[in-house]
Amino acid sequence: MFLTVPTLLTWARIAAIPLIIGVFYLPIDGATRNQVATAMFVFFALTDWLDGWLARRLNQTSAFGAFLDPVADKILICAALLMLLQLDRVNAMVALIIIGREIAISALREWMAHIGAARSVAVHMLGKLKTTAQMVAIPFLLYDGALFGVIDTRIWGTVLMYIAAVLTIWSMVYYLRKAIPEIRAKAR
Repeated sequence: MFLTVPTLLTWARIAAIPLIIGVFYLPIDGATRNQVATAMFVFFALTDWLDGWLARRLNQTSAFGAFLDPVADKILICAALLMLLQLDRVNAMVALIIIGREIAISALREWMAHIGAARSVAVHMLGKLKTTAQMVAIPFLLYDGALFGVIDTRIWGTVLMYIAAVLTIWSMVYYLRKAIPEIRAKAR
C-alpha cells in the first residue's frame, strides 16, 4: 500500500519540508517569506489529519502507513524547529528537548516492538496534546508578526512552545514509566 491516497499525502508532508525551508532562502521580503512558510506548514500539517481520516474512510489503512505517518510528523516538526532555531525564534534548549524526546521515544517504541511489548508505549493523550501544542506554536513562530493586527504570534508561539516542551517531558516520563516494567520483565 505504498501508493494509496493517504500514503501519498504522508509522502507529500515529507516532500514539503525542503519547500518550506527553501522559502526562507528566496529573495523576497521577510513578511512574505513568513506568510508563505506559515501557509505551507499549516496546509501540510493538516494533511496529517486528512491522511488518517481518508485511510479509515477508504479502508486503506496499512502497516506501512502506520509507520510512515508519525515519521513524517516528526521530520516536519524537527525541520521546522531547526529553521526556527536558525531564525532565533525558538530557544535552543526547547528545540533540544523536543527533538531529543522524539528520537528517544521512537527508539523506545522500536525496542518495545522488538521485545513484543509495543502496546505498553502506544500513543497516549499526552502525546497528542504535545503534538497539538507544537502544531499551533510552530505556525505562530513562523509567521512572526501581528495576526489580524492584534495577536503577537511571537509571544503566543513562544508560550505554546514552552507548554509543548513541558508536555514533551511529561509524555516522555509517562512512556518510560509504562515501558520500565516490560523492560525489567524481559531482562530476567
